[in-house]
Amino acid sequence: MDKPMELAARWSLAFLWIVTALTSAFWGMEIGYEVLAKGGITGKLATLAIYSGSALDLVVGLWLLTGWRLKACYLIQLIVIISYSLLLTIIAPEFWLHPFGPLTKNIPILVMVFVLYRKDINQKATNH
Repeated sequence: MDKPMELAARWSLAFLWIVTALTSAFWGMEIGYEVLAKGGITGKLATLAIYSGSALDLVVGLWLLTGWRLKACYLIQLIVIISYSLLLTIIAPEFWLHPFGPLTKNIPILVMVFVLYRKDINQKATNH
């Protein structure tokens, strides 16, 4: 993967994380409340979960834009995506069959993050 392609992949992931953060905190809160209620999470705890998840998504997106310690950023993304996917699988497994693919999209995203992670590791190994 050449540098422009790596940058395009990183920026597209940053866009995804940032837009998800803003959507969750502002325009899609009702959807968040509905999904969390299916898992028995309501009231202030649901609000905390939505804002915490949104803040985490925003931090990851902005972190990607900085280019700082990307290996750690990629690992955190893998953990967060897998965690979100597992939680959503438990709370709303029907999302695996949703026509817009809120869970199925995570598979190619995980692959892209892992490819970037491996590139970062290999790049650092060849620079030493």
